[in-house]
Amino acid sequence: MTTTGRRALLTAGVSAAAAAALSGCTSEEPAPRKPGAAEREAERVARAEAALRLRSVTASRTLLERYDAALATHPALAPRLNPLRRSVAAHAVALGEGGTTVRPATAAPTAAPASASSASASAKPTASPVPVATDPRAALRELAAAERTASDAHTAALLTAPPEYARLLASVAAAGAAHAYLLTEGARA
Repeated sequence: MTTTGRRALLTAGVSAAAAAALSGCTSEEPAPRKPGAAEREAERVARAEAALRLRSVTASRTLLERYDAALATHPALAPRLNPLRRSVAAHAVALGEGGTTVRPATAAPTAAPASASSASASAKPTASPVPVATDPRAALRELAAAERTASDAHTAALLTAPPEYARLLASVAAAGAAHAYLLTEGARA
């Protein structure tokens, strides 16, 4: 190769690099890139998981509202219901971690109500009050049924849940079944 050929090749290379650099500095933005099939599938899976988490958290929060209503109606049941209520509240938090954008749980009593009037006053701000039986035993049976319903919902969600979340759902469903037992059969023992 001659010197002229090398110079021409070098000049052409420098010119091409300068042209490429200058074209990147234009004010025109490139057209947005269309997502590929893998990206669309990943987005679909993420949305499905977020919807599953939302349903799971909603089921647990609905159960938590039932506990709050039962405690407001029957403050004498507080020693028995408070430990179970705390467990349900922890489940709602755990189910919502890592991927759901649900609203925070409604304010709930942190301690046993001092009197029935203060308990009913704290329960009034809820938008749709949960009906509670006037008989404490019937209220416990209703709570047990609500625990079974939530447990069944968590068990059904296992089929579509990712593995780590499925393990959590299984644990929460098992705890719900134990709560239902403690609310009904456990009282007889």
